Amino acid sequence: MARVKGAMMTRKHRNKILGLAKGYWGNKSRHYKMANEQLMKSGRYAYVGRKQKKRDYRQLWITRISAGCKMNGMNYSTFMHGLKTAGIDMNRKMLSETAIHDAAAFTKLCETAKAALNK
Repeated sequence: MARVKGAMMTRKHRNKILGLAKGYWGNKSRHYKMANEQLMKSGRYAYVGRKQKKRDYRQLWITRISAGCKMNGMNYSTFMHGLKTAGIDMNRKMLSETAIHDAAAFTKLCETAKAALNK
């Protein structure tokens, strides 16, 4: 039986790594070892970034809701507690969109939250 050497698969793997590293600065796009190290590091940054993106958006939504609440004479925590008491189950993304694009509807939500807290 003929001996199989790994040159073809090794070259294929290295070309794949170098293809993914295209656009990196300096030798990180030209040398396999440096490209591989940078790709591993980039992968970690990307993984962490996907988690941070969720945190950042939630923080942005809460800031927008809080600004809308202040315009209606409430703060964020009492508004959210009032909504929960009133049985309104709306996520923060939709609440922030409502606060930005439909101020009248958000005012109604604030009034509903206030009424639920005063019962």
